[in-house]
Amino acid sequence: MDVLRRKMGAERSAQGGQAAALGAERAWRLALARAARDEVGVPLEVAEMRDMRVSLAELVEMPAERSLLAVLDTGHEGLGLLAMEPAVLAGLVAMLTTGRVAADAGERRPTRTDAAMVAPMLDAALAGLAEALAGQEEADWATGWHYASFLEEARPLALLLEDTGFRVLRAEVSLMRGAVTGAVLLALPATARVRVAEAAPFDDAAFRAAFARQVEAVAALMEAELVRLTLPLSRVMGLQVGEVLPLGEATLARLVLRGRDGRPLAEGRLGQMRGMRAVRLALPVEEDLRLAG
Repeated sequence: MDVLRRKMGAERSAQGGQAAALGAERAWRLALARAARDEVGVPLEVAEMRDMRVSLAELVEMPAERSLLAVLDTGHEGLGLLAMEPAVLAGLVAMLTTGRVAADAGERRPTRTDAAMVAPMLDAALAGLAEALAGQEEADWATGWHYASFLEEARPLALLLEDTGFRVLRAEVSLMRGAVTGAVLLALPATARVRVAEAAPFDDAAFRAAFARQVEAVAALMEAELVRLTLPLSRVMGLQVGEVLPLGEATLARLVLRGRDGRPLAEGRLGQMRGMRAVRLALPVEEDLRLAG
């Protein structure tokens, strides 16, 4: 009988352990709610959770416009992303600054100050996710992540993040029982990682240097402008091949380099180098040139 009781007790313990094990979706749901409660003091509920596998190209297109883009790091190779929609960010910041969540929270462009204010909540949520998954197969994927840096727009993500598959947890959340709703997107590399007991501290200088190396490797297209002409549309439509247009005050001693968006970047003068056309830069850009742009 004693042997039978011990066997039945062991089976019940094993079943209880399996029931207590949390998958990533439920763990992230609970971690977000607890972090919002403990760090911000606001009730947060997750209405829907989606678990997806996406490529880097797909991930870059997922954050909504004007979302908070928080780069995540572990102190090792590979970076992650947490994107928070504007309404959710505005609600959290309002709670931290005024003690209440306005139902009509505006959607403004996030700032580095916003990121600094919600960073403790993000770190608490990430730590809660790792703690909930400790001892499970998914623990390696979730361990050691923390807030590292803030991006003003999504375009650098394609250069900054590793070109690999990502596991994305997209949570549709509400603050203060539906006063504010929006999505929080967590994206971490889907490949298995070696778990460490404690993540190395984030090295901001190394991060900036690595980011600069990737940015500097990207081709930048510019246009050299000698002069701008203003013509009626009827005149432009009537232009013929070989027709000569007067350039007026154009001079080789002064031209403007403009980016793809038309903004002036620098001025210089046209010349030659080794038989090729070249531009000698005169930096910095003059103040009147900035105003003209």
